[in-house]
Amino acid sequence: MSTHPDRREILALSSFFPATLLAANGLAPASATADETASKRTRPRKYNMKKSINLWALPYPTDMSLKHCLELCKDAGFDGVELNFDLKGDLSEESSENDIKNIKKLCDKIGIKVSGVCSFLFWPYAFTHQNPDRRKKGVSLAAKMIKAARLLGTENLLVVPGSVYAPWIPDEPSVPHDVALTRATAAVKSLIPLAKKHNVTLNMENIFANGFLHSPQEMNQFVDQFNSKHVNVHFDTGNIMQYHFPEHWIPILGKRIKNIHLKEYSKKVHEFNLNTFRLLLDGTTNWPAVMQALHKTNYSGYLTFEYFNPYPHHPEAIVYHTADSLDRLLGIKS
Repeated sequence: MSTHPDRREILALSSFFPATLLAANGLAPASATADETASKRTRPRKYNMKKSINLWALPYPTDMSLKHCLELCKDAGFDGVELNFDLKGDLSEESSENDIKNIKKLCDKIGIKVSGVCSFLFWPYAFTHQNPDRRKKGVSLAAKMIKAARLLGTENLLVVPGSVYAPWIPDEPSVPHDVALTRATAAVKSLIPLAKKHNVTLNMENIFANGFLHSPQEMNQFVDQFNSKHVNVHFDTGNIMQYHFPEHWIPILGKRIKNIHLKEYSKKVHEFNLNTFRLLLDGTTNWPAVMQALHKTNYSGYLTFEYFNPYPHHPEAIVYHTADSLDRLLGIKS
């Protein structure tokens, strides 16, 4: 009997273990030597974009205060943070105008910008919800978010235009596509005068799991119908990765992209859930292609890392890891 694994055994191993691990152990051919790989590396291109992180990546507000989070992000080298609007808390429906102004003062004192306002509330109070009271509440909350964004000194409000179905709310009834489109269009249209008054941009986010606006062409058509500079796109690189590729969307969306979630995703995991999103560089995204595509559109805004699983121990590690990864994507480090 042979003392070496046969081809069938190698194939079985390769279906479970990464090729680099097998090659390192002499069980698969290496594609190139370390010296050959190093010689092919070129000095990275530098991109004129800004680093940001969403506070969902941190255990806020359960284990960290807002001040602690902001100071941590500043220390890690972030230019901005994306804040989340909630029903209760520091930035919420309960917050007074003075409360929100104090958040802006805190950011100014620490030396960090607010890159945008985001909210989970667009799901339970969707513009497309079957319950008219929920739809009305959703528009009311969005109006408060517009005012909050202005007070925080950002022009970016992420808007989820609606959904046909939300997999994380399985008991909610689905909404037909044409009905969703009509409701979403009416809701966004009703918010444009307020957005214009406060110089805030309503940035529509692409989300594959919501069953709505599945292609860049559909997103363009939805945004362009308003013929308003206050309606644009918040492009999320990870939200369409299950079946699509962000570098294909970017040239088609083009100048409509006003803000970005730089989210990592692994196509090696075939079931979509929030756990398929990874730390930056630990997925299957073709980052050089994504960065080059953004560069060609002359994008110079924020790249905001969004993540939903704060570390239970040493949560600050995510912040420093992400800052370092962004430095490499931006060509600041090689």
